[in-house]
Amino acid sequence: MAYLQSNIPYFKAWVRREYTVNNERYHGEFLHAMVVAVTCMPNRCLSFQVIFTGCESYDTDDPNVHGGAMWARMPITALVGDTPLEEWPTELPVWAAQPWDCMSHHHAVYQISRATPAPWIAKVDGEFYPAKYYFTVDYTDSEVADDPAQHKQSHVLELLDAGEYTGNIVALPNNRVRVTHPAWFETGEGAPDFKPNQNTYNSKEDVGYVWDTARVFNNLYSEDNDEQEG
Repeated sequence: MAYLQSNIPYFKAWVRREYTVNNERYHGEFLHAMVVAVTCMPNRCLSFQVIFTGCESYDTDDPNVHGGAMWARMPITALVGDTPLEEWPTELPVWAAQPWDCMSHHHAVYQISRATPAPWIAKVDGEFYPAKYYFTVDYTDSEVADDPAQHKQSHVLELLDAGEYTGNIVALPNNRVRVTHPAWFETGEGAPDFKPNQNTYNSKEDVGYVWDTARVFNNLYSEDNDEQEG
């Protein structure tokens, strides 16, 4: 189980340049980067290790001063997907980009292969948008992360055809997304009839089973009652 930081299925992105100078200047400018790792810190949004490529200086007279430079813990709200856009997207507030902060330092990163090829539907600030799925972050080893009523995953997505927010990177839980794939299933409409399960499940919660040692230790090496009687 990873602690603090993990490699991710890397993706290319544009970084809002003001994030590289303490938000003091360069608003509306962007630097190109490869996003190569994720950082999980409780009560903060996901942040990312980026390697700048410097390609924004190509075909210009500006020197390439950023290529190969790195930045750690770049917040998710700084990132815009490397997709051709007619104009740069409006920045989302953190609460819209990631409604639930990271729940633990301890986490896992993986891609849900059966949920990868087709667009997802993402609900952001009450509106539904198509989105491109990148990967998932899941958390454990904290009171909140391991509470069945509170646990949330972070599905990292790029918003598509989302008006002024097109291209923004977001991290949403299961109750803000829906997977689509017309070859496998019909996408539902409306709110699913779900309620968070408040319970945990383990083999030793049944007192009758735990106190019946014959059942507990009824493995390959135990003799059947019939054989014992014979």
